Amino acid sequence: MSGETPTTVDDVDIGSPPAVSDPEPMHSRRREFLVVVSLYVASIVFALVISAVLVAATGGSWRAVFSAMLDGSLRAPGRWGTTIGVAIPLLVVALGTTISGRAGLVNIGQEGQVLIGAAFAAYIGVRVGGPGPIVLLCLLVGGAIGGAIWSGIAGALRYWRGVPEVLTTLLLVTVAFQATGYGLKNEDLLLAPFRGDRSVRNPVSEQLSETERIPRINIFGNEFPISAFAAVLMAFALVFLFRRTLWGFRLRMFGQNARTARRAGVSNVKYGMGAMLLSGGCAGLAGGMMLSGGDFGDYKFTPGLSNGIGWDGLLVALVARERPVLIIPMAFGFAGLRTGSGFLAATGVERQISSVVQALLVLALLIPPAILFIRSRRRALAATRART
Repeated sequence: MSGETPTTVDDVDIGSPPAVSDPEPMHSRRREFLVVVSLYVASIVFALVISAVLVAATGGSWRAVFSAMLDGSLRAPGRWGTTIGVAIPLLVVALGTTISGRAGLVNIGQEGQVLIGAAFAAYIGVRVGGPGPIVLLCLLVGGAIGGAIWSGIAGALRYWRGVPEVLTTLLLVTVAFQATGYGLKNEDLLLAPFRGDRSVRNPVSEQLSETERIPRINIFGNEFPISAFAAVLMAFALVFLFRRTLWGFRLRMFGQNARTARRAGVSNVKYGMGAMLLSGGCAGLAGGMMLSGGDFGDYKFTPGLSNGIGWDGLLVALVARERPVLIIPMAFGFAGLRTGSGFLAATGVERQISSVVQALLVLALLIPPAILFIRSRRRALAATRART
């Protein structure tokens, strides 16, 4: 009818009970919900049990290990503030990954994009004059531009030369490390000037001044940069854009079927390149936040500043199934594994065991969606056979 507005898929709340008072659909939904929860709980418990067995096999106590990781990430004084600081770039990288994922693109070069973004931010922070807050804003924007340029190279090769972005984004990670390494050998680029106070020059940039750093707040003895609030707002803003805007609808259409989207008037190059630029821009912004936030590199650019944040941010988006709100707790959880591993030395267990635990938890969180997909696929095939 002319007076009605069309209802999109996102306008339907799939978690609410049906409008009709039919007890059978409600019972079916409750049962389905319990099945999903049970799968996730069983998978996580199984992963933790395997982790405990591995810890015991290496001669450690699983109770001591898990207690140390809880102390390092949450319970010790000031630790949950540190965990929030580490979670910020993970969250921002994962949000960018979600954008490219919604467009059906596979960007796996976030590590290089984070590094290039941080390098752009370091260059701008040292060389741009003016009031500190203005310089801070410029270096964050510069970091986003750097990451966008780096992912844009892969996007251009994808849409003008047909080179798969999954290949180019990965290869560009190596190029990013080589390029920033070269920059740290030249004073005209990133290397801090030699002042004669040391005989060996370290490949490091100048330190950002205090006015060019992201302000930090202290809550109950836990200190973290205020960019944490901006990152959370980004997540909710992305939810709104995905669900309530024409851009989000067209991006989802493009990601699900590019040919159909093109027939509907959606430009593949425009939306595909836009998604790649935004994805890399978020990774570059995360690099700028890492440089100016205070939890990485002491406000200096170093060769290993990215420290695997790009890879972990990709995993966060994957485990959260590219849902912006779910990415928030997932980023905090992954950050907790990072910060908690620093307390493992006292237990006599290698801190690399935290990487094993992280990998097992990632697998545990990916198994339920795979099982549910296979089950729904079988049901659909059975229904098709029954109709024929």
